[in-house]
Amino acid sequence: MHIAVILIESIIIGGLVGFAAGVGAARMFNAPTVQALGAFRTLGEMNAAQGDPASHFSFGLGFFFNAWASTVGAGAFTQDVTHRVIPNWAAAGLLMKNKNLAETMHNPKKMGIASAAIGIVVVSFLNVTSSSIPESLQVTAVKVLVPAATILINTVMPIIFWLAAIDAGRRSGLFGTVFGGLAALIMGNAVPGVVLGILIGKGVEEIGWTRITKIMLAAVILLFVLSGFFRGFDIQMLKEFGVNAPQWLKGLHTAIGG
Repeated sequence: MHIAVILIESIIIGGLVGFAAGVGAARMFNAPTVQALGAFRTLGEMNAAQGDPASHFSFGLGFFFNAWASTVGAGAFTQDVTHRVIPNWAAAGLLMKNKNLAETMHNPKKMGIASAAIGIVVVSFLNVTSSSIPESLQVTAVKVLVPAATILINTVMPIIFWLAAIDAGRRSGLFGTVFGGLAALIMGNAVPGVVLGILIGKGVEEIGWTRITKIMLAAVILLFVLSGFFRGFDIQMLKEFGVNAPQWLKGLHTAIGG
């Protein structure tokens, strides 16, 4: 009876959450003509998959394992369920039948319906499995799922997105490789850098070196500089080369709290 109640509630919640996430993600591709609801990273990550169903599915799969581990161990979903798993799996399902992005991934109605179905399955699976696992086994499950998700996200996904960047064009491949490498060094994961590289590369290919693309490039470079500073990457890099960081740099880190 307990499982049945959880399943019924999961079907309702999963359908509603999935529908909202799918419609919101699709509407982002139609902004500013219509008001959108979603996260910028969702837009960038879905664009980076270049309409390839396998890329969408594998990207969502990596974060699904992470969300599953969180649900089993902590009893709560991560934001990856709505931002990454559901939209990408819905897009993968639609693109398997029709490669036209305007009629599938960019269509709020179709994405809403597909995401509602995916949401029902995903939310039901996460809730039912987490409630069915004895507390004594939850710790063991987390120890298995978290490393598996970490390997998939940090090792497999960067390769998939890097290949997508190379396939997207010469400039996208160049920027994706450079920023992906920097992201791997500074952030520990190349995916954000590759995604930003694809966005800049495609922007340059489509509209050239305009004021907008130059501002985008400057913003990304500033992002990496600030990220590296606040993570202490500059100090660590100097140490790796056997160079003592200058006092003014150490003082700046101390003053700001970096």
